[in-house]
Amino acid sequence: MVKGRILLLLVFSLWISTEGVGMKGPSPPTTVNSTVSSRPKVVKIGALFTYNSVIGRSAKAAIIAAVADVNSNRNVLPGIELRVILSDTNCSGFLGTVEALQLMENEVVAAVGPQSSGIAHVISHVANELHVPLLSFAATDPTLSALQYPYFIRTTQSDYYQMYAIVDFIEYHRWREVIAIFVDDDNGRNGVSALGDALSKKRAKISYKAAIPPEASQSDISNLLNQVNLMESRIYVLHVNPDSGLAIFSIAKKLQMMSNGYVWIATDWLPSMLDSIMPAHTDTMNILQGVVAFRHHIPDTDLKKSFISRLKNMKDKDTESFNSYAFYAYDSVWLAARAIDVFLNEGGNISFSSDPRLHDTKGSMLNLAALCTFDGGDQFLHTILRMNFTGLSGRIEFDTEKNLIHPAYDILNIAGTGLRTIGYWSNHSGLSVLSPETLYMKKSSNTSSTSNQKLNSVIWPGDATKTPKGWVFPNNGKPLRIAVPNRVSYKEFVSKDNNPPGVQGFCIDVFEAALNLLPYPVPRQYMLYGNGDRNPNYNDLVDQVAQNNYDAAVGDVTIVTNRTRYVDFTQPFMGSGLVVVVPVKEEKSSPWAFLKPFTAQMWCVTGAFFLFVGTVVWILEHRFNPEFRGSPRKQLITVFWFSLSTMFFAHRENTVSTLGRLVLIIWLFVVLIINSSYTASLTSILTVQQLSSQIEGIDGLISSTQPIGIQDGSFARKYLTEELHIAESRIVTLKNMQGYIDALERGPKYGGVVAIVDELPYIETLMSSTDCKFRTVGQEFTKSGWGFAFQRDSPLAVDLSTAILQLSENGELQRMHDKWLKKTECTTNDVDSNKLSLRSFWGLFLICGIVCVLSLIIFFVRVFFQYTMFTPEPEHEDGHEIQPAKYRRTSKTQSFKDLIVFVDKKEKEIKEILREKSKKRRRNKSLDGISNSST
Repeated sequence: MVKGRILLLLVFSLWISTEGVGMKGPSPPTTVNSTVSSRPKVVKIGALFTYNSVIGRSAKAAIIAAVADVNSNRNVLPGIELRVILSDTNCSGFLGTVEALQLMENEVVAAVGPQSSGIAHVISHVANELHVPLLSFAATDPTLSALQYPYFIRTTQSDYYQMYAIVDFIEYHRWREVIAIFVDDDNGRNGVSALGDALSKKRAKISYKAAIPPEASQSDISNLLNQVNLMESRIYVLHVNPDSGLAIFSIAKKLQMMSNGYVWIATDWLPSMLDSIMPAHTDTMNILQGVVAFRHHIPDTDLKKSFISRLKNMKDKDTESFNSYAFYAYDSVWLAARAIDVFLNEGGNISFSSDPRLHDTKGSMLNLAALCTFDGGDQFLHTILRMNFTGLSGRIEFDTEKNLIHPAYDILNIAGTGLRTIGYWSNHSGLSVLSPETLYMKKSSNTSSTSNQKLNSVIWPGDATKTPKGWVFPNNGKPLRIAVPNRVSYKEFVSKDNNPPGVQGFCIDVFEAALNLLPYPVPRQYMLYGNGDRNPNYNDLVDQVAQNNYDAAVGDVTIVTNRTRYVDFTQPFMGSGLVVVVPVKEEKSSPWAFLKPFTAQMWCVTGAFFLFVGTVVWILEHRFNPEFRGSPRKQLITVFWFSLSTMFFAHRENTVSTLGRLVLIIWLFVVLIINSSYTASLTSILTVQQLSSQIEGIDGLISSTQPIGIQDGSFARKYLTEELHIAESRIVTLKNMQGYIDALERGPKYGGVVAIVDELPYIETLMSSTDCKFRTVGQEFTKSGWGFAFQRDSPLAVDLSTAILQLSENGELQRMHDKWLKKTECTTNDVDSNKLSLRSFWGLFLICGIVCVLSLIIFFVRVFFQYTMFTPEPEHEDGHEIQPAKYRRTSKTQSFKDLIVFVDKKEKEIKEILREKSKKRRRNKSLDGISNSST
């Protein structure tokens, strides 16, 4: 704001002439509060651009054609002549600003332009003061859309959308770092800023911003390109001016930066330049081979083709071909004409008034009074913003931020002698091989999803068809400096070697195998870190990588939270986590060890089922089997004996009933399973090794006060003291594996440790090497892994992660593990874990219980049916034999006692009584028949 005011004062101080440029004679300024007719005969608009420029040569012809078309159209501004005042800004910010200020003296209601974003920033303040809308067809600086410039209206697409289109293209090819090369002016800086914002949303970034002076010499450009060529990224986004941008490619060609492995992405300046000189010279196209460029998307309509043909037939044109800015300039004139027409039809008046604040009151030579304010400017501005029509460039309609709706770009690839379209981008669909108009007609809501993004193949610099990886090693291929921990213990993982490459071990083999899977060579140099007397501190090792003293750290480096804050790790190649290790010893069995195979609940349920099944079998066999009859004392003994004897298959009582045998078969199967499980569990318990320490996990270790051993250089010390708040005095640093063994065997009473806390891979090696003299207790209380550490944002971290996954999937990782690391299974046998609970057998008990209940139901249904048949009939009056009194019962007098007596009878007796009753019924029926016949 301050810079704009200073420049404005400078312009006024140098202002000599107040004559308009580009018209035959300027109109004299009106007096204060002057008013003209609501339907004037002439309405003036201005046009600000550089005549002798790539954009200006196209725009000039389009503006002249648009004014002619408006004046010949009877539907727009009937009876009114639209007059345009052309002003040449001469490719100069200062002179352009002077021209713009002079233009404002001519009482224009709007200005088509300016072309330059720099001039737009200054003139927008004047437009705000004079209420004259600026319809810019070429100023693409995203910051011009700010609320600070209400009278600036962009009639082309903002670079904000172009940068998002470029970022989608970058993400499509999975690149993460780019170098931005730009002209160091308002347009360049603000465009690159928008690019950086868009990249950050995709978790990518600009690794370097290479600014070029606006009037850069070839030497300046060459020095800059040499500088960026020494950097890692090979993705260049070129955001410069169309009049000077080609020189950058020419110098890059000489520096061999247009060869295989490089990626050049140009903004719309390059298609604008090429479209203006088509067909381009062969030498120009040879320089640009493989470049990807973005161009404003103009729908391919018959109206567009007709307009291009018309422009080419103009006699006074300054160019043979025309770029997209010609369409935006044409539509800008029509936008002003339509808005003026609506403004006048709605009762607006075109009048200008002098601003009292611009009067010269102290004898100044500045002709400030020549500047007048458009009285209806505010109403006219809102009229423009609500216009809606279809122009040559597409739909002319503004969103709430004063940007044209439906921004879209063509994605071009320069190959051979021309431009080939490899796809399109729009804020509706993202990347697509279909034109935006087609996708808008489909009205699909998910076309911008990642899975729908698609482009045609690209021919990259050097005629390469394979997508470049986008980066190389910095400093022209200087070998990677790889730090390797110089360990004194557990050398299976990584250690010094006298043979090339100077190191060996499991971690080195994994790293080398992963590098071999990469599609490019990686020069490397292994450098031992540590003095060799003790293990190095791994936190310090990672810090060295972060401080650029090393490019990477390869070894048994654990991925922990504080380390990931300043370095990047690959995918873990080995799982890890802290565990607690204690010694074990043989322990003699307890006299009550036979009770340990089952839990108390299991013992209770098993005993209950023994009695339950014995009772069920007794009920089912009591009426059939004489071995289940006798005195109550004898029957009770039989039930208990039969129940318990089924465990050994030694019961002497035979089962004769069908239901009894069914229940017994199911129960014997259950007993067989229980016996087998009991035997196996008891055997395991009697031979188990018991822990000699009372520590059962990390919780017990925290609550104790005894010393704890850790490995020298391990992150375990910091974790135990800072995370678990264990006293530093309890931590004992152990140098090697023998130190582990001695400390654990001595124990805390004799100067040793009660347990050791270390990572699982080391502990597995320790247990395998000592024939399982030590065991882990509890679970891993951290979950992490080992990975290779690289400097922040190193592309190698991503590529090696993919390679490590491939090694894991094809089994190569496991093969290397088996080669270097002995693996003896040392399972920790816990007595409680060998106990069998009811949960393992409830299914068997459920089946047995169901069979028993069903058998009882069937038995009692049968008994009830017999009991009903057994009930005696009433006495006959004809003197037939009367049943004994003890059998004369009615249904109402039947007692529970009679039922029990009936149930207690033998089955044989019941069947005999029922047989006699059946005979008597038949005999009585015969006698009744004879008596009836004699009567």
